[in-house]
Amino acid sequence: MRIVFATKNEGKVREITEMLARTDIELVSLNRFESLPEIVEDGKTYLENALKKAKIISEFTGETVLADDSGLQVDVLGGEPGVYSARYAGEGATDEENNAKLLAKLKDIPEEKRTASFFCALVLYGQDGNYSSFEAQWQGRIIDERRGTNGFGYDPIFLASQLNKTAAELPPEIKNTISHRGQAFAKLKSHLGKDIK
Repeated sequence: MRIVFATKNEGKVREITEMLARTDIELVSLNRFESLPEIVEDGKTYLENALKKAKIISEFTGETVLADDSGLQVDVLGGEPGVYSARYAGEGATDEENNAKLLAKLKDIPEEKRTASFFCALVLYGQDGNYSSFEAQWQGRIIDERRGTNGFGYDPIFLASQLNKTAAELPPEIKNTISHRGQAFAKLKSHLGKDIK
């Protein structure tokens, strides 16, 4: 089964490819296509953005498409950066710039009050226009010290509650089981009838 993954983010492509390693699904990223339509992620929710991406890319390619939208929500900041996580410090911002802006906003907040969660919405959009969605959340808190070299985005400053390690300190096989994306993906695989460990 071939599925187009509606992203050019190589970090996400790597994670999802690892999650699919023992399935019969062939994942194809947008890096394989040219002249892609522009997609403005202007939804108010992760699900709205994921659905918009999936629909546009499916109509463009004529294929089944998997799209996700995910982000970090910090409670004391009223859910920021939320759907703006990838562009928190501005369009085209680097991970480092986004992290720096977040830590600057949290400068005077003690760590125990910096509870946060990663949220993921996945949409599987069929060629017939029918779709299914899967959502999941991963609890933790934001720390000042960047720790770990795995992952991407806010991973080095997101301390996973249950392990006392940052997302960037976790090996992929553990992160892909407990993370927001891993949990949402487990729901997707169950939906597809993939009984894969």
